[in-house]
Amino acid sequence: MLQQWFISGLISGANPQQREVALLSAVQRRIAVPQVVTAARGLSHFGEHALGWLVLGALGALIDRRRRRDWLAAAATVAAAHGTSIAVKRVVRRQRPTDPSVTVLAGTPSQLSFPSSHAASTTAAAILYGGLLRRRLTPALVPPMLISRLVLGVHYPTDVLMGSALGAVIGAGMRRRLLGQVRGANPAIGEGEKQ
Repeated sequence: MLQQWFISGLISGANPQQREVALLSAVQRRIAVPQVVTAARGLSHFGEHALGWLVLGALGALIDRRRRRDWLAAAATVAAAHGTSIAVKRVVRRQRPTDPSVTVLAGTPSQLSFPSSHAASTTAAAILYGGLLRRRLTPALVPPMLISRLVLGVHYPTDVLMGSALGAVIGAGMRRRLLGQVRGANPAIGEGEKQ
């Protein structure tokens, strides 16, 4: 069933913009029930300006004193992913969804949508904090945030996909850098991750 409405959203519409609107509208019709909307709004508040991820990074630095610098570097990188996405938004200037078939269910700090800053900061946080915790956090954290932005009607699908890709590039770059610094001395980032 999920595959069916996903495909129908992709093939309906005459141009890429219309296809994105059709897919976004299909997501809302299928899963934007009150409980999901409430959860999506919670994720939206948590990810606003990357604040929730920055707080978690600061907590990691407070709790894990041995790797405090790594946690602070990871949190700074999450902030950088968020800031980079905002800079790209100001260049691209794509407006948020306004099609009548899409219901906007949350407020946003701007009308610019590409790429999703929530997606960028969440993906960077999942990669970096997952490395520090030796856990694969990306599958658990990233899809819910990306889907929440669609449920709320504040982003097109390509906004969240490209935001996530941006966060992945930035997060993976810092993770490699941190891993290079700790090899031999402190195998904390990335080695021995539990699947």
